[in-house]
Amino acid sequence: MRVFAASLATETNTFSPIFTDRSGFETAFYCPPGTHPDTPTLCSGPMVAARRRAKTDGFTLIEGTATWAEPAGLISREAYESLRDEILDQLRAAMPVDIVIYGLHGAMVARGYDDPEGDLLARTREIVGPDVVIGAELDMHHHLTRLRVDSADILVAFKEFPHTDFLARAEDLMELCLRAARGEIHPVTEVFDMRSLVSSFMTSREPGRSFVDRLLAMEGKDGILSISVTHGFTPADVPDVGCKVFVVADGEANRGKAKALAESLGREILAWPPGSSSPPHFKPAEAVAQALREPSQPIVFADRWDSPGGGVAGDSSVMVRELLAHPEIPSAIGALWDPVAVQFCRAAGAGETIRLRFCGKVSETSGTPIDADVFIKAVSDDLLIPFEQSWVSLGPAAVISIGNVDIVLVTGRAQTFSPPAFTNLGIDLAQKKMVVVKSSNHFYAAFSKIAAAIHYLDTGGPFPSDPLKIAYTKLRRPIAPLDPNPLL
Repeated sequence: MRVFAASLATETNTFSPIFTDRSGFETAFYCPPGTHPDTPTLCSGPMVAARRRAKTDGFTLIEGTATWAEPAGLISREAYESLRDEILDQLRAAMPVDIVIYGLHGAMVARGYDDPEGDLLARTREIVGPDVVIGAELDMHHHLTRLRVDSADILVAFKEFPHTDFLARAEDLMELCLRAARGEIHPVTEVFDMRSLVSSFMTSREPGRSFVDRLLAMEGKDGILSISVTHGFTPADVPDVGCKVFVVADGEANRGKAKALAESLGREILAWPPGSSSPPHFKPAEAVAQALREPSQPIVFADRWDSPGGGVAGDSSVMVRELLAHPEIPSAIGALWDPVAVQFCRAAGAGETIRLRFCGKVSETSGTPIDADVFIKAVSDDLLIPFEQSWVSLGPAAVISIGNVDIVLVTGRAQTFSPPAFTNLGIDLAQKKMVVVKSSNHFYAAFSKIAAAIHYLDTGGPFPSDPLKIAYTKLRRPIAPLDPNPLL
């Protein structure tokens, strides 16, 4: 048996002012064939899962390119087409194959392509023909299209938010693809479109936690092979944005069961009380008051709508200003993207006090730049932090202090996944009353181990968090909350 594996992934916020060309992939994560590390990245789990199974099952693995760009705005046409064609040329050279397995994200948008992943899968099918098994892993925050379902045999999405299961789901996908290639199963997929933009949920809290536990318990029984929920990624102006449930079953005899189960689960999510699947979000002043009400520390707040994981800069000055307005409160905030400020700090050196302008530079929703005398507490040539089984580089970094406020500045735009974003620069989080992280929810698993409490912030953007205020032009209607009763 011969298996071809590759990965091409990013998440596109079509309303973001940060655009991505091929260099965005090459500088973030780019591994030509055979150079992928032993540990997976968020969207290259299938590569590692395939390596593991090649050793135990004895098949021949042919590795293609694996690459990832940090979430941002539109991908250039040249970037997508060149990387797509690179992988497809590798596939042609690898033929004949029995399985093609991809690590994708599912929310990529390029100029001229609303559905790059569907395009890649469809072109793959043209190359390999109808009998080769094609499988792909998707982030749950993707846009599920008919083209993807029709082109692939098996699609599997992450179940956990925060994404703690990307390798586990890749291993599920690899197992199903092997079974399908051996003729042990015959996958069919049914999709229930919930016609909703607002049914995303976290699995770090109820009801999402129990719901996903039930999904896991149902898989592998009564002809049901896999169950996934598409949470969607709302800041994308594409036709298929929105929430869906898709179920992979074994054979045509179980297709009706898969269809009924997908609809039942989707309607269950829709029936949850409004707001039950999302935690409260505090405005900056409210967050400070909440932290002071709690006796322990550190109290961790996530600045969700200025998270680089949502395709925006992560340089908003809004919460920094709020912390600076309370110099009596020991606090830390990071990691904020400001390559120029980092350059100045590293040139001046740790232990120096300089006048610095930082943050609030990328867009009008980032706030305004802050000008202050800052003490350079520490600098780093490369701030490397863990995220589950992977490692993420935040690049050269610096921590500046203004009174009791420590501010982490970085050159690599990525989420604050774990405490080493602070502790590797000498910040003792146990001594901080408030810790603000630039992340949506992926910080949760690591920070929950050290936090006295975790809350969420709403600093006003720049991520467009309210679908009612997003200027969609391509969205397929009707859909909630833009339209009443879209399922009727």
